[in-house]
Amino acid sequence: MTNYTYLLRCADNSLYCGWTNRLQERVASHNCGSGAKYTRSRLPVQLVYYEEHSTREEAMQREAAIKRLSKREKEALVEKFGRSHV
Repeated sequence: MTNYTYLLRCADNSLYCGWTNRLQERVASHNCGSGAKYTRSRLPVQLVYYEEHSTREEAMQREAAIKRLSKREKEALVEKFGRSHV
């Protein structure tokens, strides 16, 4: 099963990072208000970045690494991802 590390852009323009093994379902749960507490008050959210990983551990480690990045560094990931997935 593929595991994902992802970034969501919230309605207030903040970025939320998480991991899952069911990406589209997880984004939908965030938008239904049953996702993370952080995103519930910042709806709607939009998937703006993701990476695929073969193990849950890799996805979780990458999530932790992304969370340590500055907002500017996260925005650079999003921008680069957007250009490669047009």
